[in-house]
Amino acid sequence: MNDDKLDVNAVVDAMARALGLAMSGESRAAVVLHLEIAFRMAQGFMDFPLPDEAEPAVVYAP
Repeated sequence: MNDDKLDVNAVVDAMARALGLAMSGESRAAVVLHLEIAFRMAQGFMDFPLPDEAEPAVVYAP
């Protein structure tokens, strides 16, 4: 993400319209809260520097 502040309310409204969802005020508030948390969590990954030559692992082994 960039330095611009993302309008989570606008994103929720647009996606609800696109999906044809009707949300009550309480449900909408919960969706906004969880989406804000998800965006904050994603920012940590987006800020992590990776060199251009970084490659994904061939095999995932926990």
